[in-house]
Amino acid sequence: MGARATDSARVMKFTKELSGPTVILETLRELSWSGIPPYMRPTIWRLLLGYAPPNSDRREGVLKRKRLEYLDCVSQYYDIPDTEHSDDEINMLRQIAVDCPRTVPDVSFFQEEQVQKSLERILYTWAIRHPASGYVQGINDLVTPFLVVFLSEYLEGSMDNWSIIDLSPEKISNVEADCYWCLSKLLDGMQDHYTFAQPGIQRLVFKLKELVRRIDEPVSRHMEEQGLEFLQFAFRWFNCLLIREIPFNLVTRLWDTYLAEGDALPDFLVYIFASFLLTWSDTLQKLDFQELVMFLQHLPTHNWTHQELEMVLSRAYMWHTMFNSSPSHLAS
Repeated sequence: MGARATDSARVMKFTKELSGPTVILETLRELSWSGIPPYMRPTIWRLLLGYAPPNSDRREGVLKRKRLEYLDCVSQYYDIPDTEHSDDEINMLRQIAVDCPRTVPDVSFFQEEQVQKSLERILYTWAIRHPASGYVQGINDLVTPFLVVFLSEYLEGSMDNWSIIDLSPEKISNVEADCYWCLSKLLDGMQDHYTFAQPGIQRLVFKLKELVRRIDEPVSRHMEEQGLEFLQFAFRWFNCLLIREIPFNLVTRLWDTYLAEGDALPDFLVYIFASFLLTWSDTLQKLDFQELVMFLQHLPTHNWTHQELEMVLSRAYMWHTMFNSSPSHLAS
């Protein structure tokens, strides 16, 4: 794991913050930004997303109530005969059923039938409860970090050796409920990313293009001269929050920073993605249009470790500090 996340002084700070009667979320955000110790991640993610209350006395009761509410939703919307679904709902279920097996295809755990069933239930229930967007491809990816983190409370060791069959229905249901509510909280902060024509993503892609132009004019000019549109590669980055671009074992560390950013996340994504893209500044300037498209669709990150990811995040933080106070260059 990232050295910072498991550094004993930081672990003590986390422990102190979590042990009080009320968690101070601002302090927790500051600590979490640089990575959360893995065994604390489930508790802290619930707090950062506002799913679990900061008050420790209320926490257990709230989670219990929310988990029952999720169960009610599943029995009301999902566990019903096909004849009671509308045509639109059946089409949505079909699309989700097609997408679940394609979710993180290189991690064998996600190919387990029961895991895909859990994914399907979470996604369908979310979509039915959020009719403004319904189900959009890409949201399936966003459930996966939550699934892994909340399952880690019940399954030990490497994810390569996990099997969801080892868990009782109640535990599976609790994990699904936590995923459902955390996904809901995350997407509440970016509602127009998944409504018709996904205007929120279009807006952020434009901001990304402007920021890259300001930080690295030669790369920006070269991409323009080659006729490469940012939408051609960056749409997927925003749609799946980079899950498809980096090794899955780094995703939860990246999401510590995402969740620590809270409401400011959509704008901070622009800085993270600029930093990510400009990792390959020199290479990009040597490629023609076709090569650029191929390179950006299959970025050479498969050997990345926490070190490369921390580099991306620290650069993003630096640029955000430099440019965010003068955002005129990011006006649409």
